[in-house]
Amino acid sequence: MTSTPKVSPGTAPARPPLRLGMTLLQMALLGSAGLIMFSLLLGWLSLGIALTPLLGLGLVFLAGLVYALFGIARFELMRVSNLYDMDVTALSWRPRRREGFAEYVRSLGRNLSNGRMWALLGSLLFSCLAGSLMLSAMELAVRTGIVAFAPVLQSDQADPLASVPGLWGFQIPVGQAPWLLLAALLGLAVVVGLVFLHRMVTVGIVGSIARESALVERVRTTAVQREGAVRAAEVERTRIERDLHDGVQPRLVSVAMTLGLAHQQIDSDPQQAKDLVAEAHASTKSAITELRQLTRGIYASVLDDRGLDAALSAIAGRSHIPVGLDVQLNGRYPRVAEAAVYFAIAEALTNAAKHSRAQRCQVTVRVREHEGQQSLWARIEDNGTGGARITPGGGLDGINNRVLAAGGTLNLDSPAGGPTAVEVNVPCAY
Repeated sequence: MTSTPKVSPGTAPARPPLRLGMTLLQMALLGSAGLIMFSLLLGWLSLGIALTPLLGLGLVFLAGLVYALFGIARFELMRVSNLYDMDVTALSWRPRRREGFAEYVRSLGRNLSNGRMWALLGSLLFSCLAGSLMLSAMELAVRTGIVAFAPVLQSDQADPLASVPGLWGFQIPVGQAPWLLLAALLGLAVVVGLVFLHRMVTVGIVGSIARESALVERVRTTAVQREGAVRAAEVERTRIERDLHDGVQPRLVSVAMTLGLAHQQIDSDPQQAKDLVAEAHASTKSAITELRQLTRGIYASVLDDRGLDAALSAIAGRSHIPVGLDVQLNGRYPRVAEAAVYFAIAEALTNAAKHSRAQRCQVTVRVREHEGQQSLWARIEDNGTGGARITPGGGLDGINNRVLAAGGTLNLDSPAGGPTAVEVNVPCAY
């Protein structure tokens, strides 16, 4: 499937004569009807102002005028972006933040003060003026061209084209073919110049709006990533504190107490002391194992040493339920992307083992291409009972935060009764 080519904001690629014809057609339509539309809008405004003292009836007309201006601005954005293949975010209405008539009036004021709307209206007004001037230039080119190539007329014949009105009202006499041809070429040059001027001005206005929209979207994305990173760090810190407090710390306290008892009985009952030392040694090894698992949740060294494929194989081997692993990767990818996918799969498998009562899990990892950018995509599916939800502080919330921090997305599909599928998509560069 082929997609419509898009260009960066503020640029427009050269296209076949179809685009030139569409531009000429649009400018002709705007030149003939656009100025009438703006005249009607001015009349609408005047009517609203005149009727305002009459029980405030004009306010209804003025409110409707705001909606009309907004719709016309959206039309202009769509017109220019489609004509020049520009990828631009649509103009969005700023809704009310609260209920009530006063908030509705404030909402109208916020939309009326939208600079993007007025810039688009200015672009449309310029297009209308340029289209009107273009029609006059085309008329000049056509009329002078007809006269220049017409047969030489007798002086006593009445010719309706004996004098041709020029672009600025000048009269061009018949019989001066070179001047008539020059006037025709001048008219054509004005038409072509207005077409390119229309392109330059409208693309510049819409392109500046596109750059502003892209910047706003980038700031929003960065804020979401920062929030995800902060939440992921908070969840991870809470998990570490819980694991240390509930697991490793009591075990180390037990080791210290056991060694204390062994120290007291080392002279009176050496055999009992040996048994206590052996028990403390076993508890120490268990504590080391727990610490190793805890640090693995913070940082996976195997991920840096052997790559994502080997790290996922190690996870599948330690899983309490059978895991089918289907990984197709070509080499290594950025550490942030690999780490996000690794921890997402690890946490998803842990959740499946703890809560889903699943008998089997399937993990699929691929590299996908989207608009020239690579991303790591993973799907973790189990045949458990389903009903999984993202709750603050939960395992799925931790996955979501990690993925958001890496600039990716997470999709959860877990109907009641199962199965549960978690999909993560993390860009390799963002």
